[in-house]
Amino acid sequence: MDEVGKAFVLASRNHLIGEYLPKIRRCLVSLSEDDLWWRPNPESNSVANLVLHICGNARQWIVHGVCGAPDSRDRPGEFGRDGGLGRAELIAHLERSLDDVDQALLVIEARAASSSRTLLERRTIQGMDVSVLDALYHVVEHFSQHVGQIIYITKLRTGSDLEFWQVEGGVARPNW
Repeated sequence: MDEVGKAFVLASRNHLIGEYLPKIRRCLVSLSEDDLWWRPNPESNSVANLVLHICGNARQWIVHGVCGAPDSRDRPGEFGRDGGLGRAELIAHLERSLDDVDQALLVIEARAASSSRTLLERRTIQGMDVSVLDALYHVVEHFSQHVGQIIYITKLRTGSDLEFWQVEGGVARPNW
């Protein structure tokens, strides 16, 4: 794989595993069990629904859509649940899902090592014709969007700073 393609796959892995996972984990441990499933109104999602949703989406797009594993996603179920999973179960589900996604990204990286065109290969995901690069980009940006919602809900419900960054001498360092 050329350096740009390899850097893109690595950046995708770093965002999903190295940044988003610890931020979501911190949110989940900061919220009460009731707050995990709190919704401001019936049209909105709880933190728990958002976790189920991003796990389902990432698995469908990367593990299934790009790497060909069976698709077992229940999208309506991701939003329809209103309880039944506690903090530990949500964290375990998130970690398992992201581990599967990370393993799939390693496969993509290995395939790309033999052909620099791997990221340009076409796939049909959710009925859309996309490149492997499109699929990775979609998952990272989709995850990011919902991580922001999870953080906002957590700050709203806890009234506290999640202290993701430590600033010393004008330099911000991640604190996760």
